[in-house]
Amino acid sequence: MRILVLGVGKTGKLVAEVAAERGHSVHVLDANENKDASALTPPFVAGFDIVVDFTTPEAVVQNMRACLATGARMVVGTTGWYDKLSDMKDLAERKGGALLYATNFSIGVQLLFELARTMATKLKDGGYQFSIAETHHKSKIDAPSGTALTLRDSVLAGLGVQHPAATDIPIEAHRTGDVAGIHALTAIGSSDRLILTHESTSRRPFAEGAVRAAEWLSTRNGVYDFRDVVASL
Repeated sequence: MRILVLGVGKTGKLVAEVAAERGHSVHVLDANENKDASALTPPFVAGFDIVVDFTTPEAVVQNMRACLATGARMVVGTTGWYDKLSDMKDLAERKGGALLYATNFSIGVQLLFELARTMATKLKDGGYQFSIAETHHKSKIDAPSGTALTLRDSVLAGLGVQHPAATDIPIEAHRTGDVAGIHALTAIGSSDRLILTHESTSRRPFAEGAVRAAEWLSTRNGVYDFRDVVASL
């Protein structure tokens, strides 16, 4: 499979390495080579089976518009752009391409979301107060992280809240060092405390998940998130 990786940050580089290890042909574009999505012309994009984006919230929407307009298949691991999600879904569907996105491509984190929803469901009548804390490397731009926001939504779904406000569950975000990612959900009751934590010690699970998502998407059209991939494993 021919994979175009957009972004040469720490995760983007690792995605390229993992894809090559799995036998795929990989081409990588950094920000200087693709300013304002200028490199993503239809003939260029047509030379690849899948485009994988791990860039920035500022760059990703232009990249998606350029690629999806050609009917390309695209896996997006960048976060901080979900206010444009409806537009990107519509573009992918209208052009007959494919879009697969996620706030986190780690299978362990996907399990965290499931456990959080179950915990909230079991505790919803017990008077528990929920909160989330997340820590990432100091160069991460969006705060709170997309993973923390999905974790919050998982809890609210377990509590039976259909349209959550951002302030329903407090999220504390920390940026320090080179931390790959730590997410902790705390539930405090009148006489006990439960803490559900996922700590990433490497970015490799994110990269492996993104490559597996690209492989899964290579024969499909439409719009998906990483839960669809995990469910098929």
